Amino acid sequence: MSIAPSLDAWRTIGIVLDLAGAIAVASLALWLWPRRARFDAAGTGVVAALLFTAGWCVAVAAAMTATMTGQAPILASFAESLRNLAWLAVIYRLFAGDGRHSSLAPIRPVILALAFVGVLHLGLALALSYIPETGGPAIRGFEIEVMLRLLVAVGGLVLVHNLYAGAPREFRPALRWPTIGLAILWSFDLNLYTVAYLARSWPGEIAALRGAAALALAACLAIAASRNRDELRLKPSRAVTFQTFSLLVIGVYLVAMVAVAQWLSYVGGNFARLIEMAFLTFASAFALVVLPSRRVRGWLKVILAKHFFQHRYDYREEWLRFTRTIGRNDDATSPLGERVIQSVADITDSPAGLLLTPGEQGDLTLAARWNWPDVEVPATAFPAAMLGLFEQASYIADFDDLRDGVAVHPIDLQVPDWLRDERRAWALVPLVHYERLVGLVVLARPAMARKFDWEDFDLLRVIGQQLASYLAENASQEALAESSRFEDFHRRMAFVMHDIKNLASQFSLLARNAELHADKPEFRADMLITLRNSSDKLNALLSRLSRYGAGAVDRLETVRAGDVMRGAVARFNGSPQVVLSEIQDLLATANGHSLEQVLVHLVQNALDASRADSPVLVSLRVDGLFARFEVVDSGTGMSAEFVRHRLFKPFVSTKSGGFGIGAFEARELVTAMKGRLEVESREGLGSRFIVRIPLALSGGIGAGAPFDSTSQDQKVA
Repeated sequence: MSIAPSLDAWRTIGIVLDLAGAIAVASLALWLWPRRARFDAAGTGVVAALLFTAGWCVAVAAAMTATMTGQAPILASFAESLRNLAWLAVIYRLFAGDGRHSSLAPIRPVILALAFVGVLHLGLALALSYIPETGGPAIRGFEIEVMLRLLVAVGGLVLVHNLYAGAPREFRPALRWPTIGLAILWSFDLNLYTVAYLARSWPGEIAALRGAAALALAACLAIAASRNRDELRLKPSRAVTFQTFSLLVIGVYLVAMVAVAQWLSYVGGNFARLIEMAFLTFASAFALVVLPSRRVRGWLKVILAKHFFQHRYDYREEWLRFTRTIGRNDDATSPLGERVIQSVADITDSPAGLLLTPGEQGDLTLAARWNWPDVEVPATAFPAAMLGLFEQASYIADFDDLRDGVAVHPIDLQVPDWLRDERRAWALVPLVHYERLVGLVVLARPAMARKFDWEDFDLLRVIGQQLASYLAENASQEALAESSRFEDFHRRMAFVMHDIKNLASQFSLLARNAELHADKPEFRADMLITLRNSSDKLNALLSRLSRYGAGAVDRLETVRAGDVMRGAVARFNGSPQVVLSEIQDLLATANGHSLEQVLVHLVQNALDASRADSPVLVSLRVDGLFARFEVVDSGTGMSAEFVRHRLFKPFVSTKSGGFGIGAFEARELVTAMKGRLEVESREGLGSRFIVRIPLALSGGIGAGAPFDSTSQDQKVA
């Protein structure tokens, strides 16, 4: 099969590129002539070298129209030598621009030596024009000519490297683009003549692309001569860089895989094809499993951020993503607490997190989870005594440093044991609003964990302050909504008071009429009917309001906590579901009636949440300086979000017809008795309500002996 069409195609490509390069270089020389002062003393030399380069491109195009094989014609060879000599003169003038031509002694001899080689090549080209194109002398002459070209290319690249690398920092911006252009030109020559020397023939396909090198040189010099050259920097986005780098890694992997497969096919003997197919199969499976993994992608991002960018983060993209995450508002939007965690986790590529916010006593409790359902968080997740450093200094804690005992702050940092022991816990990010800690975000360890640096700390602190403002604003809105619900409740109570007033008016009228008509049988019959109806209305109204008071306690006194517990359990008429598992006779400082009301409410709620055959365990024992009442059920349980945002909110009820202030009033009553009400709950597992009431000052601690387990009061059946 003939290859002539292929040679013709390469010749056409070469002619087009050479003519395009000639036009571009000549146009640049004409445009640069009135602006040659931008290259200082080398301006005139640059223009002259550009004109010689344009002439070289035209000569090469003319040579390619004549032949595609054999040596380049004498005119093209002469033009290339003149081009090289012109650019060597430009390099010397660029060295002279910062005075290094006098301080660097080897520069002048090197340039003179390369100029001598160029002149020698001119003589050799002239001599070769009189030698026949075939035969031994022609081959030896071709090899010598190629060697001389290689010397000039290598020497030119060495000069270009020293010109830029040895320049003072203030001169480098002016030298950057000219040196890039000359490096491209001579690098192409180096590859071209290396192939020609090794093949001992002219590589026409590669030589056809010489015009592209001239075009690149023209582009670089045009940028160097422009006024905004310092602004012309390639600044790809992180997404484009990551995708490009990923494709590069995949490409290198595929090339390596094909190369190994080819090598196996050569050395594998009789089983070459089998070995090659087996290798390709396992290598492909490895690529499908490893390359898409989160760990590999995290490693690529760390490498790119470390070596390709001045800053680790693209702050515009990070802020846009943060705004989208925290500002979502649709039917599928997750609660605010989960969005707060996600917005912080997205910055560090953390897969999960927790949000801890202050409770009634200042201790941090679990407010929300994000992709972390299995971690066990106690009711008091972070004691208030350990929060000083986070609130005062917005300190971001690295758990790896804490576990390794690395001194990271002059003040000793303390964290709860459950966080220190949780190996997935990676960092703590405080959310501070006006020097007040609004919450803490616990981040899980990412697939590619790394040490935090100053850029991480700065960005996380700014994000933490912004999130704290969102949480504070949300809390203010909830407080306003709660105030609005109280106003609505007051309006409803006005109607209740109106009904009570009507009943009171009926009783007053009935009493006055009784004074006049009490002796009449008909009146007595009507009076009984009226009394019965009014009594029924009043009892119905009282039954609806009996569980809800003003949340105040008349007075505190020393009460027997065991008697109060037994009285509360007895209110359920010996229900077999209610089991008094443990009781100690204690003296507590409380209001007996209010405490019994709280316990009755908690037990009733536990019964409502449990199945008919599921027991509700109640107990009483000493807990330090407190009497600890516990009500435990294995019912439906509650989510952390429900406990945090809905359980103790007034007028929010999950029961049909309920007022929604039972849990709210229970907590208010316990607080009024200087105690605490805590909740631990998991969905599907059940709930534990803990009431802590202070022991009486005298006799409380000493009375903490366990109650006799044989007592009949130990079990209520």
